[in-house]
Amino acid sequence: MANSGYKPRLGKDMRIKPPEKAKPVQMRRCARPECELEGSHRVPKSRESLSEHLWFCLEHARAHNESWDYFNGMNEDQIAAFRIDAMTGHRPTWPLGRRSARMRDGQHFEDKFAVFGEVEEEVRRPVRQLTRVQLQALEMLNLEAAATLQEIKARYKELVKRFHPDANGGDRGAEERLKKVIKAYSVLRAAGLT
Repeated sequence: MANSGYKPRLGKDMRIKPPEKAKPVQMRRCARPECELEGSHRVPKSRESLSEHLWFCLEHARAHNESWDYFNGMNEDQIAAFRIDAMTGHRPTWPLGRRSARMRDGQHFEDKFAVFGEVEEEVRRPVRQLTRVQLQALEMLNLEAAATLQEIKARYKELVKRFHPDANGGDRGAEERLKKVIKAYSVLRAAGLT
C-alpha cells in the first residue's frame, strides 16, 4: 500500500478491515446421554412437534429412524383421515359450486351472480327477438322461444336419431320429417341460436 501514494489522515488505514478472530467451533454432542460423538444428523422430536429436532450421531440417527413410526398410537380411522387430509396438503378446503351462500374468512356471503360457481336458481332463459321463420324452426323442433342452446342441440340430436332412415327401415315419412328437422336446425344455426 505504501507505493500507491495513499496516506491515511488519521494515521490508520480505514480501507483495510482487520482480520476477524476465528470463533471457536463448538461440537454439538449426540442427544443420547451416553454418546460422546458429534450430533451431525437431525431427526424430528415427535409427531406432534415436527419442527423441533434432536441431533444424533450417524449410528444413533439410524437407530432412531428404524424405530420411528409416525402412525404409532393412531387407530385405523385416524390413519385414514390423515391420508385423506394429506391429499390437500393438510390445508382446509370447502366445496365450490351449487351453493348460494359461500364461506369467506368464516363469513357467509351471497353469490348472486355465480362468480364462485353456479347458483341454485333455475337456468336463465335467453330473451330473444325472433323472426317468424325462426319461430317456425323452433316449433318444428317442438321447442319454446326461450329454449337454451343446450336444449336446441339435445332436441336436434334426439330427432335425428328418431327419424334417421337406418332407425326406421327406409320409411319415406320419417325421411321427410328428418329433412324438415335438419332444415329447421340450419335456420337456427344461421341465426346464431346454436
